[in-house]
Amino acid sequence: MWRGLLLRSSTCLLQVGAPRFLLQGCLTSPFLRPLPQRLLHRSFPIPWGTGYFLTHTGTRGYKKDTKSTLEFPVTPITVTDIKQYLRSKDIPFHDGYSCLHIPSIFVDSSTRKEVFSLFIDKTTGQFLCKDTLVEGSWEDLQDCLEVMQKDGEESLNPNVLLGYPESVEEQEERERELREVQRIWSTSVPLTDLPEDEAQLIKTMFQITKISNATLKKFGVRLFKPTKSLVFPWFGGPDSSLKGVKLLSAQRTETDKVTYNEAAVPKSNSYYNLFGLPLVGRLDSEVVVTGHEFDTMAVSQATGLPSVALPRGVSCLPPILLPYLEQFKRVTLWLGGDIRSWEASKSFSRKLGIRRCSLVRPGEYRPCAVEALARGKNLSNIIKASIPAAHKSIVSFKQLREDVYGELVNTDQVAGVKWTRFPELNRILKGHRKGELTVFTGPTGSGKTTFISELALDLCMQGVNTLWGSFEINNVRLAKIMLTQFAMQRLEENLEQYDFWADKFEELPLYFMTFHGQQNIKTVLDTMQHAVYLYDINHVVIDNLQFMMGQENLSVDKFAVQDHIIGVFRKFATNSSCHVTLIIHPRKEEDDRELQTASIFGSAKASQEADNVLILQEKKLVTCPGRRSLQVTKNRFDGDVGIFPLDFIKSSLTFSTPIKGKHKLRKVTTKPENEEEDEATAVASKKEEVKKDKVEKVKGNTKTPRTVKSPANGNGAIQK
Repeated sequence: MWRGLLLRSSTCLLQVGAPRFLLQGCLTSPFLRPLPQRLLHRSFPIPWGTGYFLTHTGTRGYKKDTKSTLEFPVTPITVTDIKQYLRSKDIPFHDGYSCLHIPSIFVDSSTRKEVFSLFIDKTTGQFLCKDTLVEGSWEDLQDCLEVMQKDGEESLNPNVLLGYPESVEEQEERERELREVQRIWSTSVPLTDLPEDEAQLIKTMFQITKISNATLKKFGVRLFKPTKSLVFPWFGGPDSSLKGVKLLSAQRTETDKVTYNEAAVPKSNSYYNLFGLPLVGRLDSEVVVTGHEFDTMAVSQATGLPSVALPRGVSCLPPILLPYLEQFKRVTLWLGGDIRSWEASKSFSRKLGIRRCSLVRPGEYRPCAVEALARGKNLSNIIKASIPAAHKSIVSFKQLREDVYGELVNTDQVAGVKWTRFPELNRILKGHRKGELTVFTGPTGSGKTTFISELALDLCMQGVNTLWGSFEINNVRLAKIMLTQFAMQRLEENLEQYDFWADKFEELPLYFMTFHGQQNIKTVLDTMQHAVYLYDINHVVIDNLQFMMGQENLSVDKFAVQDHIIGVFRKFATNSSCHVTLIIHPRKEEDDRELQTASIFGSAKASQEADNVLILQEKKLVTCPGRRSLQVTKNRFDGDVGIFPLDFIKSSLTFSTPIKGKHKLRKVTTKPENEEEDEATAVASKKEEVKKDKVEKVKGNTKTPRTVKSPANGNGAIQK
C-alpha cells in the first residue's frame, strides 16, 4: 500500500533501500550483478556472503528521485477520524480487524464482485480497492469523495488517481522485468513433467520428499533448469495474470545442512505475493500464515486448511497485504521453528488484529511445517494446540513454562543478533535484542556518532531493519560516513568504485528520518511508530536526546522533560518490540577523568530505564591521538560488564578491536598489606624532603641576590 504513499513529496522518512531477494547462480539475464547473499529464515542470524540479484545495469545518471521519499502526515490520522468522516458522507462501512471496509467508488455498483471491496487501513489511512487495485492515501480518498459529491457521480474512473509519471528509465526497467518474468516462467518445467528419478533428486536436494507431486502441481511450482531453481508464481490482479516469480536454489553447507537462496522478479520492494492466495475460497474463514512456500504446501497437504506464505519470510509483513487477510475470522501464525519466527509472530499479530490470531509456539516438537511433515508429526494437532495471541494482564507460570524452556534451549538465539565487527561486545552483551533500550554516551568530539553508525551498520548488514534519527548531522553526511564504513575505504579517492558500493549499500534495510535540529518528541514518536508498522523496523537510533528537549515547554524543569522523553522511548521499545539506541551527551567533566554511569546528563532515570549503558572512553594524549575504549557499565540481560580498547582507522572511519598486546588497559591490582605500608612510608618521607628543600630555598633567597641569566650571552648577572 501503497504507491500513493511512496510517490508524494512530503517526508519524514527516507529509504536507503529495501532488502532484495538474492539468488546464487548465474541467470542468463541482463539484470544480474554480484551482491551480498541473504539467506532465508532457516539460518540465524542471516549471513552475508556472495550472490546475485536482479536489477538494472547501465550507466548511472544522477537525478532527484521523488519516489525515494516517504509521506508521513503532520497530524496522524486516527480510526475515529476516519469513521466520523465516513458517517458525515453517509458512506456505510464495516469495521474489520485491521481495515475499514466500504463500497468501492471505482467500480459501478452493478458490476461489483463484493459489496465492500475498498479497504482503508486503520493505522495509516491508506486505501486499496481489491477489484481495480487502485490505491492511495487517505487524502486521496477524501479528494475523490469530495469530487463525487460535487459532481453527483456514483463512481469514478480508476485512472482518476495519477501519481508521478514514470521516467523512460523506469518504464524500460519495468518492461524488462515483465519480459524476464515471462521468460523464466515459459522456460521453466512443471515437476510432474520431469522423469521420476530426476524429480525425486530435485525433491531430495530441497528436502521436500514428503511433499507430493500433486501438491506441487496444485501450487504451480516449476523447475528452472539453468540454475536448478524452483519457481514459485505470483498470480494477481482482477484477471489473475502472472505478475512475478520467485526463484529458490539450495546448497549444502560444510555441516551437511541445506541453506536456501532466493531471488524475486520484480525486485523485492515491489514483490507482494501471498503464495497460495489464489487457492483460497471466498467463504474460507480460517487460514494458516507461514514464513516460507514449503511450509504453506506442507500445511495444505497435511491438513487441507487454506494456507499462504509471506513474500519476505519473517522479516516483514507489508501493510499492502492486510486487505487480503481481512476475510478470515481466525489466523494461525506458523512462521517457523525458532525464536526469531516466534518474535515475528507476536509482532505480526498486532497488525492483523490480536483477537483473531493464534500462534504456534516453536519447540522441539513443533518445528517449521515442512520439517514437521518430514518427521511424521500431526500438523492438525499442532495447529489446534496453538495459543491465542491475546492474553490477560495476569499470567501463571503454566502459561510461561514453554517460553522459559524455549529460552533455555535456544540460548544463542535468545541472546540476539551477534556483531561481526565487534566480537568483544558479543562477549559482554551477548548480542542485540529486540525490545531493549540502550543508552550511549561519550565525551564531546570522541566519535560517538561515527562509532554508533558502524555499530548499527553491522546489524543492518545482517538483516536488522534500521531507522536512523540523526538530529545533529544531516542525512547526507551520515549516509556518507556509513557508506565509507561499508566500503572500508575512502571513496573520494576511488570514485570509479562508487556505483559498485552504492548499489550494495542500497540493498540494506536502512531508513532515515528527515528531521534535523530540535524536534518535538510527539512528532518523532509518531514517525517511529509509522516506520515500525510499515517497514517492521527492529532498531531505532536517536542521535541525540538533547535535540528533543528544546521543543518542550520552557516553564517545565529540564530534568523532568528529559525523564518524560526517556520514559516515552522505554515504553515504545517494550510495546513495539523494537530496540532503541539513545545517544545522550555527558555532563561537563574534567578532561583527565573517565566517564561513569553517573556522568550521563540529567537525572538517574536514563541509567535506570536503560537495559544497556555503553560509554565511549577517551584518554587524551598530547603527543598522539587519544586512546579510545568502549565500556559496558550496565547489562540487564545477564549482568556482564567490562571494557575493551578500540582503534580508530581514519581511512575507513571504522573502529576495530586492536590486536592483543598492542594496547593493554591498565589493570588495578591489590597489593599486600606490607607493600602498601612501605609505599605509604616512602611517600610521606618524600613529602618531608620536598618541604625541607623549599624552606632552605626561602632562607637562602633572603641573604643572596638573585641570579638571572642574560638572554644575550646566557651568563649569570648579579641583579641587586
